[in-house]
Amino acid sequence: MELGRGERDLTRVTLAVALIALLTATSFWILQPFLPSAIWAVMVVVSTWPVMLWVEGWLWCKRSLAVLVMTLVLLLVFIVPLSIALSAMLENADGLIGKLQSLTPASPLPPPAWLETLPLVGPEATRLWQAIAAMGVEEISAKVTPYSGTVIRWLLARAGGAGLMFAQFLLTVIFAAIMYATGERWAAGVIGLARRLAGDSGESSVRLAGHAIRGVALGVVLTAILQSIAAGIGLAVCGVPYAVVLTVAMFVLAIAQIGPAPVLVPAVIWMYWTGDTTWATVLLLWSLVAGSFDNFLRPILIKRSADLPLLLVFLGVLGGLLAFGLIGIFVGPVVLAVAFTLLQAWIRSDPATVQQQPITRV
Repeated sequence: MELGRGERDLTRVTLAVALIALLTATSFWILQPFLPSAIWAVMVVVSTWPVMLWVEGWLWCKRSLAVLVMTLVLLLVFIVPLSIALSAMLENADGLIGKLQSLTPASPLPPPAWLETLPLVGPEATRLWQAIAAMGVEEISAKVTPYSGTVIRWLLARAGGAGLMFAQFLLTVIFAAIMYATGERWAAGVIGLARRLAGDSGESSVRLAGHAIRGVALGVVLTAILQSIAAGIGLAVCGVPYAVVLTVAMFVLAIAQIGPAPVLVPAVIWMYWTGDTTWATVLLLWSLVAGSFDNFLRPILIKRSADLPLLLVFLGVLGGLLAFGLIGIFVGPVVLAVAFTLLQAWIRSDPATVQQQPITRV
């Protein structure tokens, strides 16, 4: 029985769609090992593109020289120090627990007199201090050691081998150099694809994604860098051991929108515990400053690059981090920003809402 024209067209369209889906899935499967580095390269290039253009203008408008300078900056400022730090942490992880245990004071000190005078929490904090002090150093170490080992093993499992991480970093630099050299061509291709898919809305979504990436880089990453460095300087000046390692931990916590408090608070308690009350008070005051200035710095930096609701950026960073890992701090806000903009455009396209005011920002 011969198929009609309509049935033949449906069969051809179905096979064409299936073939396109197969080619797309196969392409992603082949490129999967390179996707994390490529995504990181896109984030780095989009975030630093204005800097690259400034460097190009400063170097007699020579794109090749600007790409060379930006590549060397990425290697010297980001790749080399981070690779050395990760390698050192992976190689010395076995002795880390023993070193941390050696920092415990021989005999816990009694709680300071001013602790009980604190409103609301003073008496309870004093009782907790006395209970911990009564346990003894050996018992405390016995309770903490299994958890410390579990945390370190989890971190090592998540980090993987240092060689693999260095290869990912190197690929990121290579991809970034290629994108720096032909950035306009890449941007035109992405915008052209977006216009074919969604017209003017697609183009505006791509441009918004770029602004969202730059806004997150400035508002989240730059704030985390400044906050962790400030807190790390306070730890080093006040004499807290392993200040560099603790600074890296605070940077990760700041990226996750938790802040440096989980590191600073135990550091202050440890200094009071060891009896160094003067420097402990200095660190306490410095921690209050370093742990809170992100509340006004982050919104200012985000608003300078992307006019997005702060709640949307916060949910995108935190949700993206939980869903996709570290790369999610960029992917999450970008996806939510594009979805938010498309929703706004769709609502405003309704003739009944054309004359109404724009959606109020959160």
